[in-house]
Amino acid sequence: MSRSAEMDYNSSEEFSDLSDSGSDFKDRIRARKRGARSVAIGAPPRKQPVRMVTRRFPGIQKTSTPVGNISAVSQVQHLHRSAVHTGYLYEAVQSGRSAVVTVVDEWLESYKKDREAGLVELMNFIMQCCGCRGVVTREMLNSMQNAEIISRLTKEFNEDSTRYPLSSPGPAWRRFRASLCEFLHLLVKRCQNSLLYDEYLFSSILALLTGMSDSQVRAFRHTSTFMAMKLMTALVEVAVDMTARTETTRQRYEAEKSKEPERRAHGRVEELHSIYTELLEQQAELQSMMNTALKGVFVHRYRDRIAEIRALCMEELGVWLKGNPATFLNDGYLKYLGWTMHDKHPIVRRQCIHALQGLYAEKDFIGRLELFTVRFMERMLCMTLDKDSDVAVEAVTLLLLVSRNTEEGLSEADCERLYPLVFASHRGLACAAGAFLYHRLCSEVDKDAQDTREHTVTFHRFLISFFIHTEFHEHAAYLVDSLWQCAGAELRDWESMTSLLLQENGQDAGLEDEEEGALIELMMSAMRQAAEGCPPVGRGPLKKVVSRKDQKVQAQDRQRLTNHFILVLPQLLAKYSPDVQKMTSLLRAPLYFNLEIYSSNRRMGKYLDLLLFQLCGIVKKHQADSVLGACARVACVLSSEMCTFSSRADLAVSQLLDDLVDQFTSGLSEMLQDPVDEDDVYSMTTTLNRIVAFSSAKDLTGWQLFEPCLQILKSGVESRQPVRELMVPALKCAGSHLLWENLKLKSSPTEAAGQKLKQDVQSLFRVCQACLSVTEAELRDQAFLWLCDLLVVFSVKAVHGDPMLQTLASPPSVSLQAEMASFLIDYIFAESDNAQCGDDEEVVLGKIAVLQRCRNQLAGYCKLVIFGILDLSAASDVFKHYNKFYKDYGDIIKETLSRMKIISPVQSAKTLCLSLRQLYSELPWELGEEGVYASPEFKEMRELARRLAMTFGIDLHLVRKPLVSLHKDGIQFSLQGVGETDKLPRNLFFLEILSEFSYKLLPPDRAQLSGFLESLAPMPLPAWPPLMLYQRSLQTAARLRTPAQSPQDMPMSKRRRTEQAKRADKEGALSSVSEKSLNGSSKLTSPSLTSTARKGAPARSPVACKDPSLTLSVSSDELVSEPWSQGDPMESLPPNREALRRHQRPVFLPPSTPSSNSDLDSQLNVLTLIEEEDEEEDDLKIVDLDTLTLPSSKNSVSFLEELFN
Repeated sequence: MSRSAEMDYNSSEEFSDLSDSGSDFKDRIRARKRGARSVAIGAPPRKQPVRMVTRRFPGIQKTSTPVGNISAVSQVQHLHRSAVHTGYLYEAVQSGRSAVVTVVDEWLESYKKDREAGLVELMNFIMQCCGCRGVVTREMLNSMQNAEIISRLTKEFNEDSTRYPLSSPGPAWRRFRASLCEFLHLLVKRCQNSLLYDEYLFSSILALLTGMSDSQVRAFRHTSTFMAMKLMTALVEVAVDMTARTETTRQRYEAEKSKEPERRAHGRVEELHSIYTELLEQQAELQSMMNTALKGVFVHRYRDRIAEIRALCMEELGVWLKGNPATFLNDGYLKYLGWTMHDKHPIVRRQCIHALQGLYAEKDFIGRLELFTVRFMERMLCMTLDKDSDVAVEAVTLLLLVSRNTEEGLSEADCERLYPLVFASHRGLACAAGAFLYHRLCSEVDKDAQDTREHTVTFHRFLISFFIHTEFHEHAAYLVDSLWQCAGAELRDWESMTSLLLQENGQDAGLEDEEEGALIELMMSAMRQAAEGCPPVGRGPLKKVVSRKDQKVQAQDRQRLTNHFILVLPQLLAKYSPDVQKMTSLLRAPLYFNLEIYSSNRRMGKYLDLLLFQLCGIVKKHQADSVLGACARVACVLSSEMCTFSSRADLAVSQLLDDLVDQFTSGLSEMLQDPVDEDDVYSMTTTLNRIVAFSSAKDLTGWQLFEPCLQILKSGVESRQPVRELMVPALKCAGSHLLWENLKLKSSPTEAAGQKLKQDVQSLFRVCQACLSVTEAELRDQAFLWLCDLLVVFSVKAVHGDPMLQTLASPPSVSLQAEMASFLIDYIFAESDNAQCGDDEEVVLGKIAVLQRCRNQLAGYCKLVIFGILDLSAASDVFKHYNKFYKDYGDIIKETLSRMKIISPVQSAKTLCLSLRQLYSELPWELGEEGVYASPEFKEMRELARRLAMTFGIDLHLVRKPLVSLHKDGIQFSLQGVGETDKLPRNLFFLEILSEFSYKLLPPDRAQLSGFLESLAPMPLPAWPPLMLYQRSLQTAARLRTPAQSPQDMPMSKRRRTEQAKRADKEGALSSVSEKSLNGSSKLTSPSLTSTARKGAPARSPVACKDPSLTLSVSSDELVSEPWSQGDPMESLPPNREALRRHQRPVFLPPSTPSSNSDLDSQLNVLTLIEEEDEEEDDLKIVDLDTLTLPSSKNSVSFLEELFN
């Protein structure tokens, strides 16, 4: 390939040369009578233009008809006589009631009778498709150029709406778009043998569309580009047919000419020669028209500022490249796709990818795409990480076509950039990456596999290798979900998977240990996908409506995997019984079975007994919590009453539990009588752990394990040397026993059982309270969590509905509440240990585990407050750490506060004040008043008050009473002991903290609090700085809202404007732009639909106030207490938008005389004022966002619901 062609990709500056040189486009436009002319701006037209007349359409307001002279009046009368016939094309296409081919044929008949009238009708049809209300007349056609017609029609738009047919939403307008495409296509097809080459109709239409495509009106530009591109597509199809006909005629001519003279038909050579010459002329005419559309419209509009227009150009370019590769499939046209792949709008990038997909799908085009592939491969790879997921999906699909159809394909380094996408959260992107991975794996498998069986086994080996090397071993479900659509047959081949697992190492190239674990994970994920059909967490909707077809497929898959694994699962459990991780995974298999198959015949019952035998053996052999929990889940499923064989499974599980309980009780009696060694403690601990695993899934109250577990706990607490390994499972077993007893009591309540259960609950509460102060962290944490859960279960509200259960209510004692509050401060809101700092993976995982445990404990405590078990004031120990631990617990504390506001808004506000008072009392007062005021603790306290003030929201009318009660409590606390001494009271500095809430108060509440302050403070008010600051915070808003407000009292705009930007020339010159605006972009954004017609009188230019006394300013004190200058700016905005504009709008004095500038200057003055006003409002909304750390509640609701429920 030539070097010049390669350089076309590297420079977009050659684009202008390509669009203007080497073509007869300009000459054609000048030669045509209908050609568009460039008219100098401001130059008068050659003839006096005729005034426009508008027609009435449904839904469009009637427009008056200006009358200029007698000729114009006659023109109006002529137009009204023919108005019925003028719009029939648009009405037929838009309504869709008539066949488009009939509409085209009728118009062609009228055009053949009077071609000027037909052309006028077609031009009016184009204008109506743009949404223009103007009409093109024959006089305008004969006397005006296209540029003048377009300029005149620009004024005939409906300024009240920015919609036009192509941009209007709804199914009716989508049908109109399709009908318009069909109309243009049929128009060209019907004229391809005659009118297409008359050098009048299509040349005039293309010239008009070319001029309209350069208009500043979006409707003109969009519609004309759409029609020109569709006409170009139809012309390309005609050109392809013409090329084939020309080649056929040439061959026939050559064949006839090669015959001997006596064997030639008479006149046949001359006839074929004339036909061939005519076809060449028509082909040249077609090429000229396509050149007009391409260089007059496409090369300018493919970089239009409207994304829809750019996408339209790329869509049609893809059709041309694929439809006529001989002409268009070269580097000169492919570079437009390459350049536009960098477009900023996703719809344009997606259209480029669609166009390239059509090209790379054809193997015959690959040779022509070689240079393009090399030049833009990096961009294609980058687009797989596009911020728009749909673009990324299409990019991966494109790369799959490149890899499949090109000889070199993608390098291994390029493929490695796509492989991680199979674990993406977006399901469409993951499935596309899965299809790419499947193609790569199959390409390697096909090199080695001989038959189908070997193909599947080899595929599984390659998939296992990929899964291991990607190091995402915990994401097997995501990998299976990505491959499910394309590799479902291989992933459902249970026979091949289990045969690989049952092979011994070294036998027929068996799997290694790591490979076996990976295959088990993939197999279990595939079983879940086949049985449930739902994607993993984070992919797809939470609730998916499954169709009947999918339900039938899932039932068949479940039946098939059950029939296979019922026979094989005991063998797998026997082989991998020593491995904890593999056993945990394999024990998930029965959860996906159709369990009724076990009771279908005796043979299946045999396999049920075998599975239960393996299950009991695993429980006796293992002590890992994960394996024991998996066994308990399987036993619970098999023992369910929904299964007909549940009695057999329940009998096997009961026998197992009898053995375990006997071992535990015998060991406990020995431990209580004589001292035991570590081996005995270890044996009891493992036995009790096995029992605890079943206690969460099965009712074990019949074995009476509460008293033995309570004895272990009491002995450990009394000896002050607790055996953690034994006390933790004993606590879990005792708590589970109480929960099962409560459940049984609700079904059949008796007074004796209720009294016994209440005594057991109180006993466990005392033991757990004692465990809160032990040194063993695991025992201490378990005791706190069980206290939180049991207090909720046995609360007053939980048993309020049943009189028999009311005796079970066990509210926490005062000492227990104090112990739990101390636990919060000592172990949850404690500083992290600096000794554990480091970046090692184990250290990081340890910190995450500790944080998760602390979050669960804090959520449990907050749950007690929300459910009314603890008083709302107990949350003060939580709120005072809101700011310091916001990163770790901010979402939990915020959710607690929001729910407290629903329960009691006033009491929640009092609790906030109490938390601040507690922090104030904990300040280092030994440093003195000045030291406290300058201490970092006092600054943190002010920051906490500022953050708590933002939680009151923006609707200040709803929080009036809570805010007033908060201020009153704070004022009373601050003025304690005011009259006892002449010194500055110790609590007076609390008023500065309280002032952070003042900007949320309404004026009546400010006045009320001012009176309340004066009633408690000595009169006259002392000149104490905290008191004066708080009093000024209550009075600031009142001054800002006084009617006789002077400019000095108005708050300063957050955007500092220069003096040059404030002044304007008195004669109405253009307003100066601020220095900040001059440094930015100077391009004015045009409206989506505009008109060149001026509306209203010329705009008056603003005159700045030159009086220094009228300068916008604010004092430093007012700036500190300005209502919307502190806290969360989005929550502290005034509710009245007019008040907002009144405070922020610059003051301009009205000019005494109208502006004498030109129309353009006047309009720019108006635009400048509007832009400045909007910029100031926008700046107000984003004030202080750079300095404030705003709280975030993203993705916290669902997690908090899980914690609190």
